[in-house]
Amino acid sequence: MLPRSTVPTLATLACMLAPGAMAFSPADPFDSEAITPPRPRLTALPDSANIPCRAPAPETIYGVLEVVDLALCQNPTTHEAWANARIQAAQVGVAQSGYLPGLDGKLAASRVRGNGENANIGNASLTLSWLLYDFGARAANLEVARQLLSAAVSTLDATVQSVFLAALQAYYNTQAARAAVIAAQESEKASRESLAAAEVRYTVGSGTPADRLQAQTAWSQATLTRIRAEGVLKNAYGTLANVMGLDASQPLKLTDISGATPAATFERDVDALIAEARRRRPDLQAAEAQVRAARSNVDYTGASGLPTLSLGAGPTWVDSGNITSRANSIGLTLTVPIFSGFETTYRVRSAQAQAEAASAQRDNLRLQVALDVWSTYQSLITATQTIRTSADLLASAEQSERVALGRYKAGVGSILDVLNAQSALATARLQRIQALLDWHVSRAALAKSVGVLDSSLLGPEAAIDADSGAATNANTARP
Repeated sequence: MLPRSTVPTLATLACMLAPGAMAFSPADPFDSEAITPPRPRLTALPDSANIPCRAPAPETIYGVLEVVDLALCQNPTTHEAWANARIQAAQVGVAQSGYLPGLDGKLAASRVRGNGENANIGNASLTLSWLLYDFGARAANLEVARQLLSAAVSTLDATVQSVFLAALQAYYNTQAARAAVIAAQESEKASRESLAAAEVRYTVGSGTPADRLQAQTAWSQATLTRIRAEGVLKNAYGTLANVMGLDASQPLKLTDISGATPAATFERDVDALIAEARRRRPDLQAAEAQVRAARSNVDYTGASGLPTLSLGAGPTWVDSGNITSRANSIGLTLTVPIFSGFETTYRVRSAQAQAEAASAQRDNLRLQVALDVWSTYQSLITATQTIRTSADLLASAEQSERVALGRYKAGVGSILDVLNAQSALATARLQRIQALLDWHVSRAALAKSVGVLDSSLLGPEAAIDADSGAATNANTARP
């Protein structure tokens, strides 16, 4: 057995090795929290950092700010990317720990029987080991960890922008679907009015049965269109709830969006936009960080096959029956790898090839960035021009429908003129709604392709559509 004098020391050692020993050390000695990105939230909302991520009250009425904030906060995609960034921040701490000494304790006891006698043997040791020099392997490993953290943070930013855009698309799709339902209801109402006029003319003898049947068919078609529009709206609500991190069946209420006409303030030199995108795009920044990490990994791999110099020290206690001994040791250990079957050589080659692959992926992404900016810019130009044309088309279709219906009621027009005008008006309303939806989505897509999709884009909202008569009810809930 071990002598009594060693018991306190071994008890202390056992406490240090116990799982609860972490309570005696700092929780974050390398301050990894300082390099950990914050939880994704929309900074445009006041005190958003202090608001916990949780499901809102059922009576909440959502504007675009609230929709985007809840999507960033609750969508599992952003939560996963944030967790990955925190993982890499902790890996930086793991790499930094290689610069500190290690302390290991060992305690062993055994009972030996031989020649009819029993002997108790016990030994304990405490070993300090400290890597003093390794030709830059630790420094390269730390640089790899830091660059991977940079890549993870940029990937988080890219994920946030993707979820941001998805939330905007779902929000404006739902607003457009709401407006489409109201437009379909108005078309159904107009068709019912035409049917009533045809029945009146038929009753007084100035109309034909064919007029009444055609009006009846148009009314049924308008009713079918309204039913389908309501189904599209239900699906749009489900998609919006899903992007916000809620169940698709979650009831949602949306605010109205204003009737302001979108301004073409985005018009800029497309080459300047591409250059700005290559500076700002977080996915391109992540690719650059991956390249730097791969190059640092080449240095780390090469240094791993070089000599190392370590310091070792510690006391040792041995109790073998009637003999008790104590010893202290300190020394330097030089480890020189002589031959490892060319493992290091091929590891370096592999790391170099990985660095080349990362560079190729980055270059491919640079080309894709230019294409993204070009495509989204042209889409926004087209959407802006379509908005202006759709407003004129809607105004002329409304006037045409009023004239045709008035002529028919006066007995000087045909039912076909009325039905054609009403069909053209219904089409014009939907085109106007789609044009405004395309403009909102195209503007957000361009901002994302440039890498500037943030809360500044969510200023005064353009209507989905005051001009079409499809003004929405502020408290309209999903059907």
